[in-house]
This record gives sequence, C-alpha cells and structure tokens, in this order.
Amino acid sequence: MNGILIVNKEAGFTSFDVIAKLRGILGMKKIGHTGTLDPMATGVLPVLLGNATRISEYLTDYDKCYIAGVKLGITTDTEDITGTVLSERPVSVTEEQLNQVIPSFLGNIMQLTPMYSARKVNGQKLVDLARKGITVEREKKPVCIKELSVSDYSTAEGTFTLRVLCSKGTYVRTLCHDIGEALGCGACMTSLNRIKTGRYELSEAHTLSEIETAVKSGHIDEIIYPTDSVFTAYERADVTEEGKKFLLNGNPLKPEHLQKPCKTEKIRVYSDGCFAALYELRNGIYRPDKMFLT
Repeated sequence: MNGILIVNKEAGFTSFDVIAKLRGILGMKKIGHTGTLDPMATGVLPVLLGNATRISEYLTDYDKCYIAGVKLGITTDTEDITGTVLSERPVSVTEEQLNQVIPSFLGNIMQLTPMYSARKVNGQKLVDLARKGITVEREKKPVCIKELSVSDYSTAEGTFTLRVLCSKGTYVRTLCHDIGEALGCGACMTSLNRIKTGRYELSEAHTLSEIETAVKSGHIDEIIYPTDSVFTAYERADVTEEGKKFLLNGNPLKPEHLQKPCKTEKIRVYSDGCFAALYELRNGIYRPDKMFLT
C-alpha cells in the first residue's frame, strides 16, 4: 500500500501514537508522518504509506494553517494551558489594543524555541531537559507568519481565537506567548487545531475510527492520495520503451527517452502509467532526484 493518508488527529494522541495505531489498523510497518502535533493539538496530520515515506522532506517544507485558542493573563512553562502556571496577571486589554499588536507579528520574525519542544541542543531534546528542571540557552530561529487574524475576543474572559498561516518550524504556542508579552499581561495557548498542511485540508482528513471502518469495508484505497499527488507542479513525463531500461536502473535520461518534450526542469517520470521517479534537468540530461520504484 503506497500513498498519503490525511489523518484528523484527535486530542490526547501523540503523532507517534497515531503511527502505532495505524500500523495495526493497516497491517503494515512502513509508515511515517510529517509535521509533528503535540498531544493536545488536533487536526491535519499527513501520514505516508509505503514508498510515500520517501517524500517526507517535501511535505515538511509546506506552509501550515492553524486555529488556536488563547487566554490572556496566564503564562506557563509549556506556553500552553497544560503546563505549570508561572504567572497570573490582571487583564485590561481592549479589542482595539489587541488588533494594534497583531500586525507586529506578521512577516519574518524571530522565535525563541520553547524548552518543551523536540528540538535538540548538544544532542539532547529540550523537552527531556525541561522535564528535569533544566533550562539551557537557545538561539532564536527565523519563521514567517504569512497571515494572522483575531476573532471572538472576550473582554470579560480575556480570551480570543487566533488564525495563523505560517512557515514550517513555527511554534504557535510561542506566538501566543509573545503576543501576551507584547500586551503586557502574558498569555498561553488553550487549544490548537491544524486545518491545513500544504494542499491538504481538514475536510479531507479522517479519524482513526473512520480509517478502521474503511479498512473493514474494503474502501481504504478510496481515501489514500497517490504519492505523486504531492508533485502536480512538476510536468508529467512518460518514458519510451528504450527509456524504461534506463529508468528502472536509476540511470540518467536523455530527452529522447521521453515520449514528449518537457518544459519544466523537474519532472515526474512514469513507466507503463505508474509513477516511478522525480528527475531534474542538468546540463541537457535528466538526472534522478528521487526514486519511488518498489
């Protein structure tokens, strides 16, 4: 079984929990995921099956869109509501003040990686150090916030909803924390729902229960995207009979090995109608970039 399965991750599961459960549901071992979600988070988790595990590097580069709940006046060690409270401050923020602060977080910004994260410093995961009560120096990392908007602000509760379109590597809980600091009262994230990763949206995602039902009814193939669906921006190229021999051995292809000329430098190559590889044009020759033959 090869392809991309869009899972609607439920709260309480880690991304690794999802993979473990899918191995049992699908009866296969070669499964991976892209774009880790924290246990409290829900939403779009692309899961790669079979030869699609080779495209992980392409999917992790995609922009992601989130809907987050934010509570003003509280900061925690994890920067979300599940952590230990570090401070509680009074909130006297108007909706106008909130809307004035938001634009300052748009565009290219620097974020301090939270201690409760999977990133490593000197070979150790920050979260493992944090659980031991150890805090280490971290460098700020550049991220890009492409869209940012606020809705449902409650002056009485000090809560609002944040919609974020951002680059890979963005910590939304850190964004919520930083907005709170800019407002002078602190903040933490109370919920997080990823509604889009690249071209894959929440409406296309399936819960583990729905996936299990699809397997039992024999319809699982209907909800799996083919591996090549990630590369629709690249032109399709079918090889000739002569070209097939070069392709199957992972060798470079000449333009005459393709059934028709291609206009893009990177192409997705097919043999007998089956997706086989990505090739890239260099010095007049198409050279293999990634092979997907099983």
